[in-house]
Amino acid sequence: MAESENKRPRRTPQERATEVDCKIEKVKAAIAELEEKKQAAIADYDAKIAAAQDRIKGLEAKKQEILAPKPPRKQRKTKKQKIQEIVKLALKNGMSVDEIADQLHVEVED
Repeated sequence: MAESENKRPRRTPQERATEVDCKIEKVKAAIAELEEKKQAAIADYDAKIAAAQDRIKGLEAKKQEILAPKPPRKQRKTKKQKIQEIVKLALKNGMSVDEIADQLHVEVED
């Protein structure tokens, strides 16, 4: 009788199959959890990729702005050049030198 007390009870095939089913369910749950983590990581990396592509677009626009020819700058005119231009316009409009001098209240020596 001492021998019968030390023996392990034998499990039936149904009990063993049930245990295997439980293990299968645990592994399936682990797979589902990993899939969720995978989808979260994919979404995170997609967001990072989209941000990087937006940055590239901005940099390309900046590059085009740098490479685009700029309109030529107007040269600054000196006071003397401005006066000469005014005198030319007055002469072009039919004023004589004496009339220009009268308008400026200046006497011109001949």
